[in-house]
Amino acid sequence: MSDDHVSSYYAATANPGPAHPPLGDDIEVDVCVVGGGISGCSTALHLAERGYRVALLEGHRIGWGASGRSGGQAIAGYACGQQVLEQQMDEQDARRLWDMSLEALDLLREQVRRHAIDCDLQWGHLHVAVKPRQRDELQQDMRTLQDRYGYSQLEFLERSGVEALLATQRYCAGVLDRGSGHLHPLNYTLGLAAAAQAAGARLHEHTQVVSLDLADPATLVTTGGRVRARQVALCCNAYLDGLVPALRARIMPVATYIIATQTLGEERMRQLLRENIAVADINFVLDYFRRSQDDRLLFGGRVSYSGHDPFDTARATRKRMLQVFPQLADLRIEHAWGGFVDITLNRAPDFGRLAPHIYYLQGFSGHGIALTGLAGRLIAEAIAGQAERFDVFSRLRHRRFPGGRLLRTPALMLAMLWYRLRDLL
Repeated sequence: MSDDHVSSYYAATANPGPAHPPLGDDIEVDVCVVGGGISGCSTALHLAERGYRVALLEGHRIGWGASGRSGGQAIAGYACGQQVLEQQMDEQDARRLWDMSLEALDLLREQVRRHAIDCDLQWGHLHVAVKPRQRDELQQDMRTLQDRYGYSQLEFLERSGVEALLATQRYCAGVLDRGSGHLHPLNYTLGLAAAAQAAGARLHEHTQVVSLDLADPATLVTTGGRVRARQVALCCNAYLDGLVPALRARIMPVATYIIATQTLGEERMRQLLRENIAVADINFVLDYFRRSQDDRLLFGGRVSYSGHDPFDTARATRKRMLQVFPQLADLRIEHAWGGFVDITLNRAPDFGRLAPHIYYLQGFSGHGIALTGLAGRLIAEAIAGQAERFDVFSRLRHRRFPGGRLLRTPALMLAMLWYRLRDLL
């Protein structure tokens, strides 16, 4: 894999694939997609399959951002939880959003199968409680999803049930979700990009969009040429930068970090995780981990709201890993990396339009592996004149982060101190 990708376990084990040339001239298309992550590649794929002339522009490499660096967990529902959605929407729309989160998982499964994407897709996800009060939260959430939404994939586990799956005494309870799962996110993204190209989309890497004229048709000025497009889909998420300041104010880039151990070997890995499931606690500043295809432990967490990493990432994240699995103290850390995810103030996804022909997707809030793929399908539907499902998301209300451009990060860091203290209580 090219050195243009951040040095990570995912980049080191990425499937081979072609580089896509930078845009070198002026072109005219039906739809221009900005951003080469899962949401952008899915948008390009669904539009190309509908017969649209599509150009996808990526400032770095396909999967360079969160889509190629994340924990790789594909989870039902939303980062904000159903309660936030129910507070904002009527019962019918809240149910539609829940059902679409399940559709997102079905779509992921189907895309992997249909396009033969080699991304180590595995099923099974465990949410775990560190504190007794979190046990009650997990149980209540499970009952809501079972009783109100008819979700039958969940199993509540007491401490003994968790310890039957994980070789740790850190957790007092858990909810096992057989409908959620995990995968190699960079290989999944690369597979979607290959499928989009095969369907007829033009893909251009190392093509940074420096300005966007919202006129109809829109004009996008890049580092290598101009694109005129009847429709535009902005899929930049945390890396939107200054392209659309009004959107940038509604999300906060949050840095998170992951380590990959040396290979444990199959026997030792099975002693550690008895099933090949992904695991995440429900602290606000959470830990998450899973097994890789070559029997490493991938362990992540420790967010940074300042956008800086003042600590030794590998050492700090390893320390958190050893709080869960002290028996791994002998292992080397062979990969350590970080990246930004985009969060909204209420952790709900933020989809909408800047103009009738300018769509955007952002605010997946660390819960985007499956939802990003569905979001691409929804934009394609909307551009084709069937916007009802996209518009359910656009009815969610979002506010700017407080403090303005200069003070919003310090304000959020102060708020985070309260949440971190709450995690410890």
